[in-house]
Amino acid sequence: MTERLYRAGVDIGGTFTDIVVIGDDGVIHTRKVSSTPQDYGIAIVAGLQALLASLDAQPRQITELVHATTVATNTVLEGKGARTALITTRGFRDVVEIGRLRVPMLYNLAYQKPAPLAKRRHRYEVDERLLADGSVETPLDDAQVLDIAQRIADEKIEAVAISLIHAYANPDHEIRIRDLLRGVLGDAVYLTCSHEILPEIREYERTSTTVVNAYLGPVVVSYLHSLIDKLRGIGMAGPVQIMHSNGGVMSAASVMQKPATIIESGPAAGVIAGASVAAASGYADCITVDMGGTTAKAAIIEKGEPARTTEYEVGAGINVSSKLVKGGGHAVKLPFIDVSEIGAGGGSLVRIDAGGLVKVGPDSAGSVPGPVCYDAGGTIPTLTDAVLTLGYLNPEFLAGGELRINQQKSLDAMRTQIAEPTHTDLYEAAYGVFSIAASTMTRAVKAVSTYRGRDPREFALFAFGGNGPVIVHAIADLLDMKTVIVPPSPGVFSALGLLFSSTQHEFMQTMFCRLDHSAAVELGNALEDLVARATADMAAEGNAFDDIAVTCALDLRYTGQAYELTVPIEWRAGQPLDIAPIAAAFHAEHERTYGHASADEVIELVNLRAVGSLRSQKDRAYDAQRAGGSRANASGTRVPVRRRAYFGKTFGFIDTPVISRADLRAAPMSGPLIVEEYDSTCVVPPNADACVDAHENIVITFLEQSV
Repeated sequence: MTERLYRAGVDIGGTFTDIVVIGDDGVIHTRKVSSTPQDYGIAIVAGLQALLASLDAQPRQITELVHATTVATNTVLEGKGARTALITTRGFRDVVEIGRLRVPMLYNLAYQKPAPLAKRRHRYEVDERLLADGSVETPLDDAQVLDIAQRIADEKIEAVAISLIHAYANPDHEIRIRDLLRGVLGDAVYLTCSHEILPEIREYERTSTTVVNAYLGPVVVSYLHSLIDKLRGIGMAGPVQIMHSNGGVMSAASVMQKPATIIESGPAAGVIAGASVAAASGYADCITVDMGGTTAKAAIIEKGEPARTTEYEVGAGINVSSKLVKGGGHAVKLPFIDVSEIGAGGGSLVRIDAGGLVKVGPDSAGSVPGPVCYDAGGTIPTLTDAVLTLGYLNPEFLAGGELRINQQKSLDAMRTQIAEPTHTDLYEAAYGVFSIAASTMTRAVKAVSTYRGRDPREFALFAFGGNGPVIVHAIADLLDMKTVIVPPSPGVFSALGLLFSSTQHEFMQTMFCRLDHSAAVELGNALEDLVARATADMAAEGNAFDDIAVTCALDLRYTGQAYELTVPIEWRAGQPLDIAPIAAAFHAEHERTYGHASADEVIELVNLRAVGSLRSQKDRAYDAQRAGGSRANASGTRVPVRRRAYFGKTFGFIDTPVISRADLRAAPMSGPLIVEEYDSTCVVPPNADACVDAHENIVITFLEQSV
């Protein structure tokens, strides 16, 4: 008998590690286990083994493992990266410290921006100079570089970022410095060059991105080597692929060279899957909300495509991509799914500040010790404890009985630490905590909608994550949004999205010129060269040449502008380049983004972009009918259960039916309802209707304000 083969998706969160496998029969199986922050690989291996054992399968039957990880983000946020040095052109030593002279809190006199990841004493200048066209004005002094190499060795530096002015136009000096350093330092020090990570203008963003990449390098390399060794140790021989921030996957070897590309690894997977599911369900315009144990993330999807950006900062306590909030973190100018992230999750700690106000987050109890109800040593109440107090969660267990909980401890912690100090009824206090968390999360939704000129009322709200479906109705109410969608397996949805992701690499090159018909030949030749490089680099990973597909885009702006818009172009290698439709597409995008366009203005080209993917993976479509996995057809004929739940002063306590998704599939129902599943709980408020659509989504429709 032929053994069944599986593909696995693994998503690490601050509280839980989600594991999903799909068999060659298309059936999906899921498992949630507590994360192990001391070594995330421990939870991955233990959870994968437990899930396979339940299927009577062995690790050798895993043909591919796709992984999303928060290791890169956490390393920067926690300041636990490598001891990093920077080598740059004389006069540019302090570029990473000066930045763009922007601060996120203009009137906060106590604000302190994050310290550079490479300390000033570890930033070295060399006498060399390239001009903008790549020509050499001042040759590189090898002896000076060798002296710096010895100083780096003496300082016990672990990683070096090399970023020279105009290296995007001519990388020769960076390559020479790297070779000289390698000769002195060997392989003990991680080296990264700006022309490899970001061959683009703007020395601050390029240098900052290169420093972040170096800072992450040793940590990410160590983590991936350890994880792969553990997986090989249990007999899994299939390749390990990593989700990167733009929504595609790449080999672990590629990620080790460019670890900055996985800063938003986990959130990207859920957004990509959300775009596919929502569009198939008739909601091509939606806003995704992913709320786990530590953070909440929001992203906007229009016409079935998630918004993307290259404006990103990491290390500001939260990660942001808004042009309205700059200077709070370290710039990383790489392709990202446009995600706004805030510190609000099920594990967010609830405290009373010095002014007597209740605060929810941003610090989290994580998986250790976790919320008070986990009975694992946690003493400070969390959002989960408040939700449990309100009656929304099962009072005995979570994750299908795999996680026993102690409701009484939650009640006691909420009463003594929140209700009594604020002279508030216990349930009003818990509902206040719930409302504060919902209000906080609206900031993330507004960051990707209102702050970008979009009206959230014109979008559906697509909720997933372990805690997203619990609180999404309150977020929708605050924003006057009328439709909420909760997909199958919402608590492991990001891990599920990994199984339907495909290999994707992005390449770019700066090219300055006016976008007119006189530039068509030169631009066409440059695109041909970039496509050839993209194809060659992907083939070097073992992909067949005839399986590689490359699409292109251009970064364009009106002359005199400081920022560009990325415009996809309908062009393939070997074809003549037509400028007119490209210009028209730019005018249209400018109108859509900024509300105006100037058809008579000169357009300027700044960067070329090429995205490589594999034709053979185009059929990795999300199958909603199977996404509920082995629990999808759980019977709705269990003994009816009702639970007393509190819905605020407007509605008070209501004996609320506790049902399964299968019950809703059988017939639409009116709220209030609590839909319990293995990996999440969905709350349908009073004055809302709920049903299960043809794609197995729970669709909640609000008839009027419900909170």
